[in-house]
Amino acid sequence: MTDTTTPPPAFRPTAKFLLTHPAHFIALGFGAGLSPVAPGTAGTLWAWLAFLVLQQWLTPAEMGWLIAASTLAGWWACTVTAKAMKVLDPGSIVWDEVVAFWLVLWLVMPADFGAQLAAFGLFRFFDAVKPGPVAWADQAFKGFNYRGGFGILFDDFVAAFCTLLVIALWRFW
Repeated sequence: MTDTTTPPPAFRPTAKFLLTHPAHFIALGFGAGLSPVAPGTAGTLWAWLAFLVLQQWLTPAEMGWLIAASTLAGWWACTVTAKAMKVLDPGSIVWDEVVAFWLVLWLVMPADFGAQLAAFGLFRFFDAVKPGPVAWADQAFKGFNYRGGFGILFDDFVAAFCTLLVIALWRFW
């Protein structure tokens, strides 16, 4: 008789796993998701740095198209990688943080370092703590198919929306 209540041991991806499939490379945030400590924070920091570099060469409209394309590519990559890892929403998949935080920065820029840091802190709060609508979004779509891949991204977009809402309310007052 097997114990069906015990979850399988956590899968820790390695650099070898990262490089075995292009989807893994994308989903693990080009390696940021391999961080042994707080991979979601590492992915968000990578997103912040990448955004600052990319905005030097891309117009805001081109950045918007990049975010849209990265969302679609991420949906595929997160679906493939979660299935390969046999984990519904692995913490090492950080592409969801990347595209969601790019969206936040894209909509708040231009902003000084303090405002960007506040956006980072708010986004990490909503993504990690998952209050209210973020918790709902985190549970809304699960599975090892396209639905699960979308679910990995969805809660981070809700966290991004909550971040943007707080920033908009702050600016309003």
